[in-house]
Amino acid sequence: MTVTAAAWSTLAILSGLNMLNYLDRYVMSAVLTPLQKDLSLDDGAAGSVASAFMLGYFLSAPIFGYLGDRYPRKYLMLAGVMVWSLATAGSGFVHGFTHLFIIRIFVGVGEACFVTMGPSWISDLFAATKRNTALTLFYVAIPFGSAIGFTIGGWFAQQGDWRHAFMYAGFPGVLLALTLLFLREPQRGEADGLETKVAEHPKAKWSEIFGLLLNRRYNFLVWGYAAQTFALGAFGIWGPAFLSRIHQLPLGYASSIFGEMLAGTGLVATLLGGFMASRLRKRTSAGYAWLMAFSMIVAAPICFFALTTGNSTFSLIGLGVSMFFLFLPTGPICTQMFEIVPVHLRANAMALCTFIIHLFGDWRSPAIVGNVSDHFTNVAEHIDGLQKGVLILPAMLVIGAILWGLLVRFTPKELKVVA
Repeated sequence: MTVTAAAWSTLAILSGLNMLNYLDRYVMSAVLTPLQKDLSLDDGAAGSVASAFMLGYFLSAPIFGYLGDRYPRKYLMLAGVMVWSLATAGSGFVHGFTHLFIIRIFVGVGEACFVTMGPSWISDLFAATKRNTALTLFYVAIPFGSAIGFTIGGWFAQQGDWRHAFMYAGFPGVLLALTLLFLREPQRGEADGLETKVAEHPKAKWSEIFGLLLNRRYNFLVWGYAAQTFALGAFGIWGPAFLSRIHQLPLGYASSIFGEMLAGTGLVATLLGGFMASRLRKRTSAGYAWLMAFSMIVAAPICFFALTTGNSTFSLIGLGVSMFFLFLPTGPICTQMFEIVPVHLRANAMALCTFIIHLFGDWRSPAIVGNVSDHFTNVAEHIDGLQKGVLILPAMLVIGAILWGLLVRFTPKELKVVA
């Protein structure tokens, strides 16, 4: 199947929205310190606010997965982008924990709508031979958006003006969302030549959706992904604060350098990982899984070193290297999922994956790290417990490495796309 210019244009727009998705998500991390001071939030409360986003995100994901396999995705995604963009901008107007907690839930709901449907739309535009490349480009937007969020937030944090960081981050999504109205939505299964068969197939039954939990390969992929998400989510929130509080780097500088590392390593690793995975996939059906397992095996010890060394330079280098390996399998994770599940279950499979990785991953991980930090912090003795809190993260990467290693073991030699 020839990829049209319209397909590449659609990919560019969806990638742009995905960039704003992560910009809006991570701007709060960069302004967390002045926000905590202004709203009188301790580390546990700040972690809970971060978890509020995930609460809306993973609870609504199954609903959008169900809708995304039945109804036109374009209008649902448009509504989702509008909700998350306006809620992000609205975060700058709150005056207390409760208000911020509620509005961050709405940010999560809007983003869940887009994230569950965007990859399935792309999978219907690009055939299997091009799908990993397309999804890799879609996910390159993650480090870009995250870095821009940290950069914008870091600049406003230096000024002590966290409110305007949310406002400037939120409004661009409203404008870009309107471009969705001009896109042609592909038929489900179109890129695989299965659109007729999918159209004739009965809509996914609840038994089929829950049956995914009995799929051994799907479980290895998703629970390994949850372990990775646990680590990434917590450190995405606490990274700048860790560099500032443990290594005494200025907060604005810590946010900026963290964002720059995120952008640099994320861009290179995501692109390189997509290329490497495609090459490995030609050699073995488990090519995607091999890359995923390798990335976690290498990242875990480097992450542990970066979080325990007393040298700020070594810590920054270690964090950058571990980020590189954690971003390496970004594209192949989703491509691997679409090789495991039938075409008519793709949006549901993505939604169930989203539910699991956030419920058991980064929904509570920022709060867990924050609570452990509070437990070990002793103000009178000038002991900051944050360094102990973040040590949970490399342990989760070890668990992810084991699960993705099992995915390699149980990947069949012959794979085929089914409706």
